[in-house]
Amino acid sequence: MSTELLGVLVTYLLTLALAIPLGKYIARVYQGQKTLLDFLAPLERGLYRVSGIDPNREMNWKQHLLALLTINLVWFVLAFVILLTQGSLPLNPDGNPSMSPDLAFNTAISFLVNCNLQHYSGESGLTYFSQLTVITFLQFVSAATGMAAVVVLFNAFKEKSSEKLGNFFRYLVLSCTRILLPICLVIAAILAFNGTPTSFDGKADIVTLQGDSVQVSRGPAAGMIAIKHLGTNGGGWLGVNSAHPLENPNYLTNMTELVAQVLIPIAMVIAFGVYIRRKKLAWTIFGVMTVGMLLLLVPMLLSETGGSPTLAQLNLLQPTGAMEGKEVRFGPAISAYWSTVTTIISTGSVNAMHDSTMPLSGAMQLLGMFINCFYGGCGVGILNYFIFLIIAVFISGLMVGRTPEFLGKKVEAREMKIATIIALLHPLLILAGTALACFTLTNYPEADWAVKPSAWLNNPGFHGFSEMLYEFTSSAANNGSGFEGLGDNNVFWNVSTGFVLLLGRFLPIIGPVAIAGLLARKRYVPESAGTLRTDTATFGFMTLAVILIIAALAFFPALVLGPLAEYFTIY
Repeated sequence: MSTELLGVLVTYLLTLALAIPLGKYIARVYQGQKTLLDFLAPLERGLYRVSGIDPNREMNWKQHLLALLTINLVWFVLAFVILLTQGSLPLNPDGNPSMSPDLAFNTAISFLVNCNLQHYSGESGLTYFSQLTVITFLQFVSAATGMAAVVVLFNAFKEKSSEKLGNFFRYLVLSCTRILLPICLVIAAILAFNGTPTSFDGKADIVTLQGDSVQVSRGPAAGMIAIKHLGTNGGGWLGVNSAHPLENPNYLTNMTELVAQVLIPIAMVIAFGVYIRRKKLAWTIFGVMTVGMLLLLVPMLLSETGGSPTLAQLNLLQPTGAMEGKEVRFGPAISAYWSTVTTIISTGSVNAMHDSTMPLSGAMQLLGMFINCFYGGCGVGILNYFIFLIIAVFISGLMVGRTPEFLGKKVEAREMKIATIIALLHPLLILAGTALACFTLTNYPEADWAVKPSAWLNNPGFHGFSEMLYEFTSSAANNGSGFEGLGDNNVFWNVSTGFVLLLGRFLPIIGPVAIAGLLARKRYVPESAGTLRTDTATFGFMTLAVILIIAALAFFPALVLGPLAEYFTIY
Protein backbone atom coordinates (compact mmCIF):
# COMPACT_ATOMS: atom_id res chain seq x y z
CA MET A 1 0.00 0.00 0.00
CA SER A 2 1.36 3.43 -0.94
CA THR A 3 2.01 6.03 1.75
CA GLU A 4 -0.80 8.25 0.38
CA LEU A 5 -3.39 5.46 0.53
CA LEU A 6 -2.17 4.55 4.00
CA GLY A 7 -2.86 8.15 5.03
CA VAL A 8 -6.46 7.83 3.78
CA LEU A 9 -6.98 4.57 5.69
CA VAL A 10 -5.46 5.87 8.93
CA THR A 11 -7.55 9.05 8.75
CA TYR A 12 -10.79 7.09 8.36
CA LEU A 13 -9.95 4.57 11.08
CA LEU A 14 -9.04 7.39 13.47
CA THR A 15 -12.37 9.05 12.71
CA LEU A 16 -14.25 5.83 13.46
CA ALA A 17 -12.28 5.24 16.68
CA LEU A 18 -13.30 8.70 17.93
CA ALA A 19 -16.88 8.62 16.61
CA ILE A 20 -17.97 5.49 18.50
CA PRO A 21 -17.35 6.84 22.04
CA LEU A 22 -18.57 10.28 20.92
CA GLY A 23 -21.84 8.72 19.75
CA LYS A 24 -22.36 7.12 23.15
CA TYR A 25 -21.60 10.45 24.80
CA ILE A 26 -24.08 12.30 22.57
CA ALA A 27 -26.81 9.84 23.52
CA ARG A 28 -26.09 10.46 27.22
CA VAL A 29 -26.24 14.23 26.68
CA TYR A 30 -29.66 14.15 25.03
CA GLN A 31 -30.99 11.63 27.57
CA GLY A 32 -30.06 13.99 30.39
CA GLN A 33 -27.60 11.59 32.00
CA LYS A 34 -24.51 12.68 33.89
CA THR A 35 -21.43 13.65 31.84
CA LEU A 36 -18.06 15.27 32.50
CA LEU A 37 -19.38 18.60 31.21
CA ASP A 38 -22.21 18.98 33.74
CA PHE A 39 -20.34 21.99 35.14
CA LEU A 40 -21.77 23.92 32.17
CA ALA A 41 -25.31 23.55 33.53
CA PRO A 42 -25.33 27.03 35.20
CA LEU A 43 -24.41 28.63 31.86
CA GLU A 44 -27.25 26.76 30.16
CA ARG A 45 -29.74 27.75 32.87
CA GLY A 46 -28.66 31.35 32.42
CA LEU A 47 -29.35 31.16 28.68
CA TYR A 48 -32.80 29.69 29.33
CA ARG A 49 -33.59 32.35 31.92
CA VAL A 50 -32.52 35.25 29.67
CA SER A 51 -34.47 33.80 26.74
CA GLY A 52 -37.58 33.05 28.78
CA ILE A 53 -37.46 29.35 27.84
CA ASP A 54 -38.66 26.45 29.95
CA PRO A 55 -36.37 23.57 28.84
CA ASN A 56 -38.57 21.02 30.58
CA ARG A 57 -41.69 21.83 28.57
CA GLU A 58 -42.45 18.91 26.29
CA MET A 59 -43.22 19.65 22.62
CA ASN A 60 -44.96 17.64 19.94
CA TRP A 61 -43.51 17.52 16.42
CA LYS A 62 -45.48 20.59 15.25
CA GLN A 63 -44.21 22.69 18.15
CA HIS A 64 -40.65 21.54 17.43
CA LEU A 65 -40.92 22.71 13.82
CA LEU A 66 -42.54 26.01 14.82
CA ALA A 67 -39.69 26.73 17.24
CA LEU A 68 -37.08 25.72 14.66
CA LEU A 69 -38.48 27.89 11.88
CA THR A 70 -39.15 30.88 14.13
CA ILE A 71 -35.65 31.09 15.61
CA ASN A 72 -34.10 30.60 12.17
CA LEU A 73 -36.13 33.51 10.82
CA VAL A 74 -34.76 35.74 13.59
CA TRP A 75 -31.19 34.66 12.81
CA PHE A 76 -31.70 35.37 9.10
CA VAL A 77 -32.89 38.95 9.71
CA LEU A 78 -29.95 39.70 12.03
CA ALA A 79 -27.42 38.22 9.61
CA PHE A 80 -28.88 40.07 6.63
CA VAL A 81 -28.75 43.44 8.41
CA ILE A 82 -25.15 42.96 9.60
CA LEU A 83 -23.93 41.97 6.12
CA LEU A 84 -25.65 45.00 4.58
CA THR A 85 -23.91 47.35 7.03
CA GLN A 86 -20.61 45.56 7.79
CA GLY A 87 -18.53 48.27 6.10
CA SER A 88 -19.62 50.74 8.79
CA LEU A 89 -19.25 48.38 11.73
CA PRO A 90 -16.16 47.80 13.92
CA LEU A 91 -13.45 45.12 13.48
CA ASN A 92 -12.78 46.02 9.86
CA PRO A 93 -9.00 46.67 9.71
CA ASP A 94 -8.83 46.03 5.96
CA GLY A 95 -11.65 48.45 5.12
CA ASN A 96 -13.85 45.90 3.33
CA PRO A 97 -17.18 47.29 2.03
CA SER A 98 -20.73 46.26 2.86
CA MET A 99 -22.42 43.60 0.74
CA SER A 100 -24.94 44.32 -2.00
CA PRO A 101 -28.52 43.32 -1.11
CA ASP A 102 -28.59 40.26 -3.40
CA LEU A 103 -25.24 38.98 -2.13
CA ALA A 104 -26.23 39.62 1.51
CA PHE A 105 -29.50 37.75 0.86
CA ASN A 106 -27.64 34.76 -0.54
CA THR A 107 -24.90 34.74 2.11
CA ALA A 108 -27.28 35.07 5.08
CA ILE A 109 -29.44 32.21 3.81
CA SER A 110 -26.43 30.10 2.86
CA PHE A 111 -24.93 30.10 6.35
CA LEU A 112 -28.32 29.92 8.04
CA VAL A 113 -29.09 26.63 6.28
CA ASN A 114 -25.66 25.05 6.97
CA CYS A 115 -24.74 25.20 3.28
CA ASN A 116 -22.11 27.99 3.29
CA LEU A 117 -22.19 28.50 -0.45
CA GLN A 118 -19.88 31.47 -0.97
CA HIS A 119 -20.35 33.90 -3.81
CA TYR A 120 -17.65 36.11 -2.30
CA SER A 121 -14.04 35.71 -1.19
CA GLY A 122 -13.55 35.84 2.58
CA GLU A 123 -10.50 38.13 2.46
CA SER A 124 -12.36 40.95 0.70
CA GLY A 125 -16.05 40.09 1.08
CA LEU A 126 -16.35 40.07 4.87
CA THR A 127 -15.02 41.91 7.91
CA TYR A 128 -13.81 40.33 11.13
CA PHE A 129 -17.05 41.50 12.76
CA SER A 130 -19.29 39.76 10.22
CA GLN A 131 -17.03 36.69 10.13
CA LEU A 132 -17.58 36.27 13.88
CA THR A 133 -21.13 37.51 14.49
CA VAL A 134 -22.69 36.12 11.32
CA ILE A 135 -20.56 33.36 9.82
CA THR A 136 -19.11 31.69 12.93
CA PHE A 137 -22.31 32.15 14.96
CA LEU A 138 -24.50 30.62 12.24
CA GLN A 139 -22.06 27.76 11.79
CA PHE A 140 -22.68 26.79 15.41
CA VAL A 141 -26.44 27.21 15.52
CA SER A 142 -27.16 25.77 12.05
CA ALA A 143 -25.32 22.58 13.00
CA ALA A 144 -27.11 22.52 16.35
CA THR A 145 -30.45 23.01 14.57
CA GLY A 146 -29.92 19.84 12.52
CA MET A 147 -28.84 17.92 15.61
CA ALA A 148 -31.84 19.14 17.62
CA ALA A 149 -34.19 18.17 14.80
CA VAL A 150 -32.90 14.59 14.63
CA VAL A 151 -33.47 14.14 18.38
CA VAL A 152 -37.17 14.37 17.57
CA LEU A 153 -36.63 11.25 15.48
CA PHE A 154 -34.76 9.64 18.36
CA ASN A 155 -37.61 10.36 20.79
CA ALA A 156 -40.26 9.16 18.34
CA PHE A 157 -38.86 5.63 18.43
CA LYS A 158 -37.56 5.52 21.98
CA GLU A 159 -40.99 4.90 23.52
CA LYS A 160 -43.71 2.62 22.24
CA SER A 161 -46.17 5.49 21.81
CA SER A 162 -45.89 9.14 22.74
CA GLU A 163 -46.57 12.65 21.51
CA LYS A 164 -44.01 14.11 23.91
CA LEU A 165 -40.82 14.55 21.91
CA GLY A 166 -38.67 16.69 24.20
CA ASN A 167 -37.86 20.40 23.95
CA PHE A 168 -36.24 21.86 20.82
CA PHE A 169 -34.47 24.71 22.61
CA ARG A 170 -32.98 22.37 25.19
CA TYR A 171 -31.50 20.16 22.46
CA LEU A 172 -30.28 23.22 20.57
CA VAL A 173 -28.41 24.58 23.60
CA LEU A 174 -27.00 21.18 24.60
CA SER A 175 -25.72 20.63 21.07
CA CYS A 176 -23.76 23.87 21.27
CA THR A 177 -22.50 23.76 24.85
CA ARG A 178 -21.91 20.03 25.44
CA ILE A 179 -20.87 18.84 21.96
CA LEU A 180 -19.83 21.48 19.42
CA LEU A 181 -18.05 24.04 21.58
CA PRO A 182 -15.78 21.67 23.60
CA ILE A 183 -14.60 19.77 20.52
CA CYS A 184 -14.07 23.02 18.60
CA LEU A 185 -11.75 24.27 21.33
CA VAL A 186 -9.52 21.22 20.81
CA ILE A 187 -9.54 21.55 17.01
CA ALA A 188 -8.89 25.29 17.12
CA ALA A 189 -5.93 24.75 19.47
CA ILE A 190 -4.39 22.22 17.06
CA LEU A 191 -4.82 24.65 14.16
CA ALA A 192 -3.47 27.65 16.09
CA PHE A 193 -0.36 25.83 17.27
CA ASN A 194 0.33 24.77 13.68
CA GLY A 195 0.18 28.27 12.21
CA THR A 196 -3.44 29.18 11.55
CA PRO A 197 -4.02 32.89 12.38
CA THR A 198 -5.80 33.81 15.60
CA SER A 199 -5.17 37.56 15.84
CA PHE A 200 -7.28 40.60 14.99
CA ASP A 201 -4.52 42.24 12.93
CA GLY A 202 -5.18 43.34 9.38
CA LYS A 203 -3.33 42.23 6.26
CA ALA A 204 0.42 41.65 6.63
CA ASP A 205 2.84 43.18 4.10
CA ILE A 206 5.51 40.67 3.10
CA VAL A 207 8.13 40.33 0.39
CA THR A 208 8.27 36.95 -1.38
CA LEU A 209 11.41 35.08 -2.42
CA GLN A 210 10.88 36.52 -5.89
CA GLY A 211 10.99 40.02 -4.48
CA ASP A 212 7.27 40.74 -4.93
CA SER A 213 5.42 42.77 -2.30
CA VAL A 214 2.13 41.12 -1.33
CA GLN A 215 -0.50 41.44 1.36
CA VAL A 216 -1.53 38.32 3.30
CA SER A 217 -4.92 38.27 5.02
CA ARG A 218 -5.09 37.20 8.66
CA GLY A 219 -7.65 37.41 11.45
CA PRO A 220 -9.12 35.16 14.17
CA ALA A 221 -9.52 32.27 11.76
CA ALA A 222 -8.74 29.14 13.82
CA GLY A 223 -12.04 29.06 15.73
CA MET A 224 -14.12 29.57 12.61
CA ILE A 225 -12.24 26.85 10.71
CA ALA A 226 -12.81 24.44 13.61
CA ILE A 227 -16.60 24.82 13.60
CA LYS A 228 -16.82 24.96 9.82
CA HIS A 229 -15.61 21.36 9.74
CA LEU A 230 -17.06 19.96 12.93
CA GLY A 231 -20.48 21.42 12.11
CA THR A 232 -20.30 20.24 8.48
CA ASN A 233 -20.54 23.85 7.36
CA GLY A 234 -17.57 24.37 5.04
CA GLY A 235 -17.34 28.11 4.43
CA GLY A 236 -13.77 29.33 4.09
CA TRP A 237 -12.24 32.17 6.10
CA LEU A 238 -10.10 32.68 2.99
CA GLY A 239 -11.23 32.42 -0.60
CA VAL A 240 -9.62 29.10 -1.50
CA ASN A 241 -10.81 27.48 1.73
CA SER A 242 -8.64 24.73 3.20
CA ALA A 243 -6.38 24.67 0.17
CA HIS A 244 -4.87 27.85 1.66
CA PRO A 245 -1.71 27.24 3.75
CA LEU A 246 -3.02 29.43 6.57
CA GLU A 247 -6.32 27.57 6.83
CA ASN A 248 -4.62 24.20 6.49
CA PRO A 249 -0.86 24.50 7.14
CA ASN A 250 0.31 20.86 7.04
CA TYR A 251 -0.66 17.19 6.93
CA LEU A 252 -1.54 17.14 10.64
CA THR A 253 -4.06 19.95 10.24
CA ASN A 254 -5.31 18.32 7.03
CA MET A 255 -5.99 15.09 8.94
CA THR A 256 -7.52 17.02 11.86
CA GLU A 257 -9.95 18.84 9.56
CA LEU A 258 -10.84 15.61 7.76
CA VAL A 259 -11.57 13.81 11.01
CA ALA A 260 -13.59 16.77 12.29
CA GLN A 261 -15.99 16.90 9.37
CA VAL A 262 -16.80 13.16 9.42
CA LEU A 263 -16.88 12.82 13.21
CA ILE A 264 -20.39 13.95 14.18
CA PRO A 265 -22.23 12.43 11.17
CA ILE A 266 -20.94 8.97 12.12
CA ALA A 267 -21.36 9.62 15.84
CA MET A 268 -25.03 10.57 15.38
CA VAL A 269 -25.73 7.18 13.81
CA ILE A 270 -24.10 5.48 16.81
CA ALA A 271 -26.05 7.77 19.16
CA PHE A 272 -29.31 6.79 17.46
CA GLY A 273 -28.73 3.10 18.23
CA VAL A 274 -27.76 3.79 21.83
CA TYR A 275 -30.62 6.24 22.41
CA ILE A 276 -33.42 3.93 21.20
CA ARG A 277 -31.63 0.79 22.46
CA ARG A 278 -31.29 -0.76 19.00
CA LYS A 279 -27.58 -0.85 18.35
CA LYS A 280 -27.84 -3.48 15.61
CA LEU A 281 -30.10 -1.16 13.57
CA ALA A 282 -27.57 1.65 13.94
CA TRP A 283 -24.74 -0.56 12.72
CA THR A 284 -26.88 -1.63 9.75
CA ILE A 285 -27.45 2.02 8.83
CA PHE A 286 -23.75 2.72 9.31
CA GLY A 287 -22.89 -0.24 7.06
CA VAL A 288 -25.13 1.00 4.24
CA MET A 289 -23.69 4.49 4.49
CA THR A 290 -20.12 3.18 4.51
CA VAL A 291 -20.66 0.96 1.47
CA GLY A 292 -22.19 3.92 -0.33
CA MET A 293 -19.21 6.08 0.60
CA LEU A 294 -16.78 3.45 -0.74
CA LEU A 295 -18.72 3.18 -4.01
CA LEU A 296 -17.93 6.86 -4.54
CA LEU A 297 -14.45 6.97 -3.01
CA VAL A 298 -12.83 4.09 -4.91
CA PRO A 299 -13.55 5.43 -8.43
CA MET A 300 -12.38 8.88 -7.35
CA LEU A 301 -9.13 7.50 -5.92
CA LEU A 302 -8.47 5.56 -9.12
CA SER A 303 -9.30 8.57 -11.26
CA GLU A 304 -7.14 11.07 -9.39
CA THR A 305 -4.12 8.83 -8.78
CA GLY A 306 -4.23 7.56 -12.37
CA GLY A 307 -3.43 10.93 -13.91
CA SER A 308 -4.71 12.67 -17.02
CA PRO A 309 -5.04 10.67 -20.28
CA THR A 310 -4.52 13.87 -22.24
CA LEU A 311 -1.05 14.31 -20.72
CA ALA A 312 -0.36 10.60 -21.16
CA GLN A 313 -1.04 10.92 -24.89
CA LEU A 314 1.64 13.62 -24.97
CA ASN A 315 4.06 11.18 -23.27
CA LEU A 316 4.27 13.41 -20.18
CA LEU A 317 5.02 11.44 -17.02
CA GLN A 318 2.61 11.81 -14.09
CA PRO A 319 4.22 9.86 -11.26
CA THR A 320 2.01 11.48 -8.63
CA GLY A 321 -1.33 11.38 -10.47
CA ALA A 322 -3.57 14.25 -11.55
CA MET A 323 -2.12 17.25 -9.72
CA GLU A 324 -3.95 20.13 -11.39
CA GLY A 325 -5.75 22.16 -8.72
CA LYS A 326 -4.19 20.19 -5.86
CA GLU A 327 -1.73 21.06 -3.14
CA VAL A 328 1.66 19.36 -3.41
CA ARG A 329 1.61 19.26 0.40
CA PHE A 330 -1.18 16.67 0.30
CA GLY A 331 -1.30 14.89 -3.06
CA PRO A 332 -4.18 13.41 -5.09
CA ALA A 333 -5.15 10.47 -2.83
CA ILE A 334 -5.99 12.41 0.34
CA SER A 335 -7.51 15.16 -1.82
CA ALA A 336 -9.78 12.55 -3.42
CA TYR A 337 -10.79 11.34 0.05
CA TRP A 338 -11.49 14.93 1.14
CA SER A 339 -13.53 15.57 -2.02
CA THR A 340 -15.56 12.43 -1.36
CA VAL A 341 -16.42 13.06 2.27
CA THR A 342 -16.97 16.78 1.83
CA THR A 343 -19.67 16.10 -0.79
CA ILE A 344 -21.41 13.14 0.88
CA ILE A 345 -21.35 14.85 4.28
CA SER A 346 -22.48 18.25 2.94
CA THR A 347 -19.48 20.02 4.44
CA GLY A 348 -18.40 21.64 1.19
CA SER A 349 -14.93 22.66 2.32
CA VAL A 350 -12.08 21.84 -0.08
CA ASN A 351 -8.36 21.20 0.07
CA ALA A 352 -8.22 21.00 -3.74
CA MET A 353 -10.22 22.64 -6.52
CA HIS A 354 -13.17 20.48 -7.59
CA ASP A 355 -13.33 22.28 -10.92
CA SER A 356 -9.90 20.81 -11.73
CA THR A 357 -10.62 17.19 -10.80
CA MET A 358 -10.95 14.51 -13.45
CA PRO A 359 -14.42 14.13 -15.05
CA LEU A 360 -15.14 10.82 -13.29
CA SER A 361 -14.29 12.47 -9.96
CA GLY A 362 -16.70 15.29 -10.75
CA ALA A 363 -19.40 12.69 -11.40
CA MET A 364 -18.72 11.07 -8.02
CA GLN A 365 -18.85 14.44 -6.27
CA LEU A 366 -22.20 15.17 -7.88
CA LEU A 367 -23.53 11.71 -7.03
CA GLY A 368 -22.59 12.19 -3.40
CA MET A 369 -24.70 15.35 -3.28
CA PHE A 370 -27.50 13.83 -5.38
CA ILE A 371 -27.88 11.03 -2.82
CA ASN A 372 -27.13 13.28 0.18
CA CYS A 373 -27.51 10.65 2.90
CA PHE A 374 -24.24 8.69 3.12
CA TYR A 375 -23.37 9.97 6.61
CA GLY A 376 -24.72 13.40 5.63
CA GLY A 377 -24.62 16.62 7.64
CA CYS A 378 -24.97 17.06 11.41
CA GLY A 379 -28.27 15.40 12.21
CA VAL A 380 -29.82 15.92 8.78
CA GLY A 381 -27.84 13.00 7.36
CA ILE A 382 -29.99 10.61 9.37
CA LEU A 383 -33.13 12.58 8.47
CA ASN A 384 -32.34 12.24 4.75
CA TYR A 385 -31.55 8.53 5.17
CA PHE A 386 -34.83 8.09 7.09
CA ILE A 387 -36.80 9.10 3.98
CA PHE A 388 -35.19 6.34 1.92
CA LEU A 389 -35.59 3.91 4.81
CA ILE A 390 -39.34 4.55 4.98
CA ILE A 391 -39.65 4.02 1.21
CA ALA A 392 -37.64 0.79 1.49
CA VAL A 393 -39.86 -0.41 4.37
CA PHE A 394 -42.99 0.29 2.34
CA ILE A 395 -41.71 -1.46 -0.79
CA SER A 396 -40.43 -4.44 1.21
CA GLY A 397 -43.74 -4.77 3.02
CA LEU A 398 -45.62 -4.88 -0.26
CA MET A 399 -43.19 -7.49 -1.62
CA VAL A 400 -43.82 -9.88 1.26
CA GLY A 401 -47.54 -9.13 1.49
CA ARG A 402 -47.55 -7.49 4.92
CA THR A 403 -48.47 -4.09 6.25
CA PRO A 404 -45.21 -2.13 6.26
CA GLU A 405 -43.89 -1.54 9.78
CA PHE A 406 -40.85 0.25 11.17
CA LEU A 407 -39.89 -0.32 14.81
CA GLY A 408 -43.41 -1.43 15.67
CA LYS A 409 -45.21 1.43 13.91
CA LYS A 410 -47.29 0.92 10.75
CA VAL A 411 -46.17 2.95 7.76
CA GLU A 412 -49.32 4.01 5.95
CA ALA A 413 -50.34 6.21 3.04
CA ARG A 414 -49.86 9.54 4.80
CA GLU A 415 -46.26 8.81 5.76
CA MET A 416 -45.48 7.48 2.28
CA LYS A 417 -46.89 10.58 0.61
CA ILE A 418 -44.64 12.81 2.71
CA ALA A 419 -41.61 10.60 2.06
CA THR A 420 -42.27 10.54 -1.69
CA ILE A 421 -42.67 14.31 -1.89
CA ILE A 422 -39.39 14.90 -0.03
CA ALA A 423 -37.58 12.30 -2.17
CA LEU A 424 -38.78 14.02 -5.36
CA LEU A 425 -38.11 17.54 -4.09
CA HIS A 426 -34.33 17.17 -4.22
CA PRO A 427 -34.06 16.30 -7.94
CA LEU A 428 -36.77 18.86 -8.74
CA LEU A 429 -34.79 21.72 -7.20
CA ILE A 430 -31.55 20.67 -8.89
CA LEU A 431 -32.83 19.84 -12.36
CA ALA A 432 -35.33 22.70 -12.58
CA GLY A 433 -32.69 25.19 -11.42
CA THR A 434 -30.15 23.91 -13.94
CA ALA A 435 -32.75 24.00 -16.71
CA LEU A 436 -33.57 27.61 -15.81
CA ALA A 437 -29.89 28.55 -15.95
CA CYS A 438 -29.45 26.85 -19.33
CA PHE A 439 -32.57 28.56 -20.69
CA THR A 440 -31.40 31.96 -19.47
CA LEU A 441 -27.90 31.48 -20.84
CA THR A 442 -29.22 30.35 -24.23
CA ASN A 443 -32.00 32.89 -24.71
CA TYR A 444 -30.66 35.96 -22.87
CA PRO A 445 -26.85 35.77 -23.19
CA GLU A 446 -26.41 39.55 -23.23
CA ALA A 447 -29.09 40.43 -20.67
CA ASP A 448 -28.05 42.61 -17.73
CA TRP A 449 -27.96 40.34 -14.69
CA ALA A 450 -25.21 42.41 -13.03
CA VAL A 451 -22.94 40.04 -14.98
CA LYS A 452 -24.16 39.07 -18.44
CA PRO A 453 -25.08 35.37 -18.76
CA SER A 454 -22.58 35.07 -21.61
CA ALA A 455 -19.85 35.75 -19.02
CA TRP A 456 -21.03 33.12 -16.52
CA LEU A 457 -18.91 30.26 -17.80
CA ASN A 458 -15.15 30.09 -18.14
CA ASN A 459 -15.46 26.64 -19.70
CA PRO A 460 -17.72 25.82 -22.67
CA GLY A 461 -19.39 22.53 -23.55
CA PHE A 462 -19.87 19.63 -21.17
CA HIS A 463 -17.78 21.12 -18.37
CA GLY A 464 -19.69 24.39 -18.51
CA PHE A 465 -22.95 22.48 -18.09
CA SER A 466 -21.40 20.59 -15.15
CA GLU A 467 -20.52 23.91 -13.49
CA MET A 468 -24.15 25.07 -13.55
CA LEU A 469 -25.45 21.63 -12.51
CA TYR A 470 -22.95 21.54 -9.64
CA GLU A 471 -24.01 24.98 -8.37
CA PHE A 472 -27.65 24.01 -7.96
CA THR A 473 -26.74 20.55 -6.66
CA SER A 474 -24.48 22.08 -4.01
CA SER A 475 -27.26 24.50 -3.04
CA ALA A 476 -30.01 21.87 -2.79
CA ALA A 477 -27.75 19.47 -0.87
CA ASN A 478 -26.68 22.18 1.61
CA ASN A 479 -23.10 21.52 0.56
CA GLY A 480 -21.52 24.81 -0.48
CA SER A 481 -18.62 23.58 -2.61
CA GLY A 482 -18.45 24.63 -6.24
CA PHE A 483 -17.00 24.17 -9.68
CA GLU A 484 -15.45 27.60 -9.47
CA GLY A 485 -15.22 28.20 -13.20
CA LEU A 486 -18.71 29.66 -12.79
CA GLY A 487 -19.17 33.41 -12.36
CA ASP A 488 -21.83 33.29 -9.65
CA ASN A 489 -21.74 36.63 -7.80
CA ASN A 490 -24.60 38.24 -9.68
CA VAL A 491 -28.31 38.79 -9.24
CA PHE A 492 -29.41 35.63 -11.07
CA TRP A 493 -27.26 33.19 -9.12
CA ASN A 494 -27.58 34.97 -5.77
CA VAL A 495 -31.37 35.00 -5.89
CA SER A 496 -32.03 31.64 -7.58
CA THR A 497 -29.68 29.64 -5.37
CA GLY A 498 -30.94 31.55 -2.32
CA PHE A 499 -34.43 30.11 -2.76
CA VAL A 500 -33.06 26.65 -3.55
CA LEU A 501 -31.01 26.84 -0.35
CA LEU A 502 -34.10 27.56 1.74
CA LEU A 503 -36.26 24.84 0.21
CA GLY A 504 -33.43 22.32 0.12
CA ARG A 505 -32.78 22.78 3.84
CA PHE A 506 -36.07 23.13 5.61
CA LEU A 507 -38.47 20.90 3.65
CA PRO A 508 -36.19 17.83 4.09
CA ILE A 509 -36.20 18.60 7.83
CA ILE A 510 -39.96 19.20 8.03
CA GLY A 511 -40.81 15.98 6.16
CA PRO A 512 -38.89 13.44 8.31
CA VAL A 513 -39.82 15.21 11.56
CA ALA A 514 -43.49 15.11 10.52
CA ILE A 515 -43.25 11.40 9.66
CA ALA A 516 -41.53 10.67 12.98
CA GLY A 517 -44.17 12.65 14.86
CA LEU A 518 -47.02 10.84 13.12
CA LEU A 519 -45.46 7.43 13.75
CA ALA A 520 -44.79 8.26 17.40
CA ARG A 521 -48.52 8.70 18.05
CA LYS A 522 -49.46 5.32 16.59
CA ARG A 523 -50.17 2.23 18.61
CA TYR A 524 -47.13 0.01 19.03
CA VAL A 525 -47.35 -3.32 17.21
CA PRO A 526 -45.23 -6.03 18.91
CA GLU A 527 -42.79 -7.90 16.72
CA SER A 528 -43.85 -11.34 15.54
CA ALA A 529 -42.48 -14.13 13.36
CA GLY A 530 -43.77 -12.31 10.29
CA THR A 531 -42.32 -8.89 11.18
CA LEU A 532 -39.95 -7.47 8.58
CA ARG A 533 -36.67 -6.91 10.41
CA THR A 534 -34.91 -3.68 9.48
CA ASP A 535 -31.64 -4.42 11.25
CA THR A 536 -30.41 -7.14 8.89
CA ALA A 537 -27.90 -7.07 6.04
CA THR A 538 -30.69 -8.06 3.63
CA PHE A 539 -32.77 -5.01 4.49
CA GLY A 540 -29.64 -2.85 4.43
CA PHE A 541 -28.99 -4.01 0.86
CA MET A 542 -32.63 -3.25 0.02
CA THR A 543 -32.27 0.30 1.35
CA LEU A 544 -29.03 0.84 -0.58
CA ALA A 545 -30.73 -0.42 -3.76
CA VAL A 546 -33.63 2.01 -3.24
CA ILE A 547 -31.20 4.90 -2.74
CA LEU A 548 -29.16 4.09 -5.84
CA ILE A 549 -32.19 3.43 -8.06
CA ILE A 550 -33.91 6.68 -7.10
CA ALA A 551 -30.69 8.63 -7.69
CA ALA A 552 -30.01 6.87 -11.00
CA LEU A 553 -33.51 7.42 -12.36
CA ALA A 554 -33.55 11.08 -11.36
CA PHE A 555 -30.03 12.20 -12.22
CA PHE A 556 -28.50 9.88 -14.84
CA PRO A 557 -29.52 12.06 -17.82
CA ALA A 558 -27.91 15.13 -16.20
CA LEU A 559 -24.72 13.19 -15.47
CA VAL A 560 -24.61 12.03 -19.09
CA LEU A 561 -24.84 15.61 -20.37
CA GLY A 562 -22.07 16.79 -18.04
CA PRO A 563 -19.21 14.83 -16.44
CA LEU A 564 -19.82 11.49 -18.21
CA ALA A 565 -19.83 13.11 -21.65
CA GLU A 566 -16.61 14.91 -20.73
CA TYR A 567 -15.13 11.62 -19.47
CA PHE A 568 -15.79 9.76 -22.71
CA THR A 569 -14.55 12.72 -24.73
CA ILE A 570 -11.07 12.72 -23.19
CA TYR A 571 -10.84 8.93 -23.04
